Amino acid sequence: MSVRPTKAMILAAGLGVRMRPLTDGTPKPLVRVAGRPLLDHVLDKLADAGADEAVVNVHYLPDQIINHVAKRKRPRVIISDERDEVLGTGGGVVRALPLLGTAPFFHVNADTLWIDGVRPNLARLAESFEPTRMDILLLMAPTTTSVGYSGRGDYGMLADGALRKRREHQVVPFVYAGAAIMSPAVFAGAPPGEFSLTRIFDRANEQERLFGLRLDGMWMHVGTPDAVDAAEEAFLASVA
Repeated sequence: MSVRPTKAMILAAGLGVRMRPLTDGTPKPLVRVAGRPLLDHVLDKLADAGADEAVVNVHYLPDQIINHVAKRKRPRVIISDERDEVLGTGGGVVRALPLLGTAPFFHVNADTLWIDGVRPNLARLAESFEPTRMDILLLMAPTTTSVGYSGRGDYGMLADGALRKRREHQVVPFVYAGAAIMSPAVFAGAPPGEFSLTRIFDRANEQERLFGLRLDGMWMHVGTPDAVDAAEEAFLASVA
């Protein structure tokens, strides 16, 4: 049984240290790629996927993000203000859970960027999420075709989509593309304060309820100023 998430969580509270000097006076979600802020690329994809509300957490240069999304109507943006506390990727979601409700929701990093293939990847995630056997479904990009990524990958993936975390010194074929669908129930018993979302992924993996869906299209790892140029070249090539 597929799901139709109407709410989303967007992680936008990071400091963007590796993107300096672009982020010295601009939060990373507002760095422009192909003429638009990264955050707008994400919000547009969520709107197309049917999300009515998007919770956006803020910490670094928060007022710029708040002002930028103030007039956004599709999806409507709700701010989760973390300017007085560093909560990390996991703690930020826990803080926002009362705003996200009890149904599975989209979870997207504000700085993730991809070009869809034949069908939108967020729609594919919604169609593939099966609440009876999974708590988290991650969008997984092949490392060999990703733009700007040179790491060892994050997970191997079985034929049914079940994920297997990379062991130390191992090289695996897929990297998490920064978009997912999650059940709020997976955060039950989560620690208070700052912690990494990786802890939640690991627990779901141990319970064999962490799955992946191969991205259709091209994913761009926009982690450094040089990667912005590479991403823009990929965008230009996709519309040529």
